[in-house]
Amino acid sequence: MEQQYLIDSNIVIDYLAGKLPEKGMGFLNHVVNHTPIVSVITKIEVLGFPVNQETQSLLESFFADSNIINLTNDIVNKTIEIRKLNKIKTPDAIIAATALINTFIIITRNTKDFDAIDGLNLINPYIL
Repeated sequence: MEQQYLIDSNIVIDYLAGKLPEKGMGFLNHVVNHTPIVSVITKIEVLGFPVNQETQSLLESFFADSNIINLTNDIVNKTIEIRKLNKIKTPDAIIAATALINTFIIITRNTKDFDAIDGLNLINPYIL
C-alpha cells in the first residue's frame, strides 16, 4: 500500500497559491493527484477566512476533490491524550491525532508544532 499523507492547513494555502519551492510543488502535485487527504479541522480553518469569490471557488473545489477525515471517537480520544501530554493547540492536536490513528504522514511547514508528539512522521515541502 502506498504511503498516504495528511495535508496541513498552511500547505493547502501555500500549494494553491503556488508558493512552494519547485521540489515541494512537484511532491504536492503527486500527493494531490492521488486524492488529497485533509482533516475536517483543515477544511474549517482554510474556509473560515474571508477571501474573494475566485479564491473561495478554488478552495471549495480543492476540498470537494479531497478525502476529508471527520472526527471519530478514536481521533477525539487521541486528541485528548495528545493535549494532556503536550502543550499544543487543539486544531494541531486534532491533525496529529488524525495522522496517528490513520498512519498518515503530515505535510506541514510548521513542524515545530508537532515535533514533541511521539510517533508522528512529518514532511516539510519547503526543505525537500
